Amino acid sequence: MKGFQMNKNFVKVALLLIVAVGVVSCGGFSKLLKGNDYDLKYTKAFEYYDLKKYDKALQLFEQILPVYKGMDKGEKVLYYYTMCNYLVKDYYVAGYYFRKFVQTYPHSQYSEQSMYLGAYCYYLDSPKPSLDQESTNLAINEFELFLSKYPNTPKKDTCNALLDELRLKLQTKSYNNAYLYYKLGYYKAANISLKNSLKDYPDSPFKEDILYYTAKSAYLYADKSIEEKKQERFVNAKSDITDYINAYPSGKYLKDINKMQNNTKEYLTYYRQQ
Repeated sequence: MKGFQMNKNFVKVALLLIVAVGVVSCGGFSKLLKGNDYDLKYTKAFEYYDLKKYDKALQLFEQILPVYKGMDKGEKVLYYYTMCNYLVKDYYVAGYYFRKFVQTYPHSQYSEQSMYLGAYCYYLDSPKPSLDQESTNLAINEFELFLSKYPNTPKKDTCNALLDELRLKLQTKSYNNAYLYYKLGYYKAANISLKNSLKDYPDSPFKEDILYYTAKSAYLYADKSIEEKKQERFVNAKSDITDYINAYPSGKYLKDINKMQNNTKEYLTYYRQQ
């Protein structure tokens, strides 16, 4: 029992020491942040970075960034400040500063890596297709600029794979937005939006679906129109139906397309006989 009590007391003392060291350490860092010794902050920022304490390094780099701007040390400070943002996963901010770094120091030893990581940050910040795609567009633009400047980069295949993924996201969003009009029964808007989607992305993986729903929207829009408007709208539907058949003569929607084509022909034939 006595031995158990001693062990228990030892644990308590050890925990108190750990807490005390932590308090002193935090107090020392707080004092460092509040101080005006920028050379010490510069040194400690890199020490924290090497220890992978990126949150603390980030705070110090942020303080000394304006101090060393325009000086020899400024290049290194900006690069490591940006790397800290990247490593704490603040990708949008990191992307911005990687771009700024390349603009400020285009011939730096860190320039190529910064240009790639800037694009990669926007890739990591790119959301699912249903959300705003600002970061997706920025990532595409930055990857294309990177490949243009460094055409022989060993990261070429990686960049192209990421570009394909980003473009698919834009194609998906475009198709989903247009298809939503169809689902809601806004057939005229659906027809226009689907055509615009294919115009924007002629190599879309949804091309067959787009052509089908373009034709289907035109057909339903004509079918549900008042009598005076039907002839003109069935003529338009006939054109969209033909576009699908020409592109996919053995397509997965051919059965329904043929049905719409026959109904459209019957109506136009009937109309001409009146």
